[in-house]
Amino acid sequence: MSKRKKVDAFFKKKDVSNLEIKILVAVETNVDTSMSDEHPSKCSRIQSEEIDHNPGSRKQICEFPINKQDEIQRTYLKEGPYQPENIDYPYNNDTHRRRFQVSWFESHRGWLEYSPSVDAIYCLPCYLFGKKPIGHPGSDAFISTGFNNWKKVSERMNCPLICHVGKDPNSPHKIDVKCCEDLKNYSQHIVKLIEKQTSKELENNRVWLKTSIKCARWLAFQACAFRGHDESLDSKNRGNFIELIKFASTFNNKVASVVLEIAPRNAKYTSPTIQKEILHILASNVRNAIREEIGDAKFCILVNEARDESKRKQMAIILRFVEKNGFIKERFFHVVHVRDTTALTLKNEICVVLSRYNLHIENIRGQGYD
Repeated sequence: MSKRKKVDAFFKKKDVSNLEIKILVAVETNVDTSMSDEHPSKCSRIQSEEIDHNPGSRKQICEFPINKQDEIQRTYLKEGPYQPENIDYPYNNDTHRRRFQVSWFESHRGWLEYSPSVDAIYCLPCYLFGKKPIGHPGSDAFISTGFNNWKKVSERMNCPLICHVGKDPNSPHKIDVKCCEDLKNYSQHIVKLIEKQTSKELENNRVWLKTSIKCARWLAFQACAFRGHDESLDSKNRGNFIELIKFASTFNNKVASVVLEIAPRNAKYTSPTIQKEILHILASNVRNAIREEIGDAKFCILVNEARDESKRKQMAIILRFVEKNGFIKERFFHVVHVRDTTALTLKNEICVVLSRYNLHIENIRGQGYD
């Protein structure tokens, strides 16, 4: 099983312009849900001597190993009923000299088989999916023993061939025919249905995750608050992030069908944890873009200490450098929470940040502090 992708896998870098840093959040939306309706053939693993197309001499399905029966059944279905036509059908021994008629293949096409070795007819679906032969007279005529009482075959309703098919939609023969159709129709197999359902879930996950990412980008670009004082379902204002998702869903029916209350409770992608993770990835991509913009150029650092709303001490780091076209740039690079504002603490945190992004201290050509 492949390793599950993290949210970071949805982001890709884009070339940085001279005026601003743009982050491209690329979400994979093209899901390959096209699956072949043809079941992969397993017939090559079956020995050719195990398959006998003559219904009068072949083994019963129950005599094959249980782990091979499904492959055997599929092989017989692929070949179809055994219907030899260009042969001389023998007469029986009664006074009326009756014999098998090739026209019966046409009137009962799809299931009727003939065995030249025993001069008898069989039913392929009943052979494949019928109950295990029990040896009672007449009960296994079209499965194991064969039927060859030609004088009873006629076009009337009491014809043994018509009676074998049965009028009841749930007759044993029709049930076996339905089993053959289900075996051939691989697109309806439970495994295929699960694959389709899983692909649909992946597509929906990408839609509402992409919506959350775009909304988070817009709020971050506009420097707007994400959270609201009351984010419950009864609230008239659930905060900028959720309200922006609701606003986006009004213009896109596909988004409206998967986000917020319609999404699974364990995968809404609107929780504070998800918001912070998206912002963390955006910030990481911005810093990586700034690092690429600096390249091997010399740079200066500007450091300032302040406190946030929670009274936590934090250090802001700004990089000043000359980019490749000769223009001076100043980029807000990082905010680091520190336990105190002593020189040693600030020095250690600055070194950690610069080394994390492979910015060498020997390339510093200026320092500015408050």
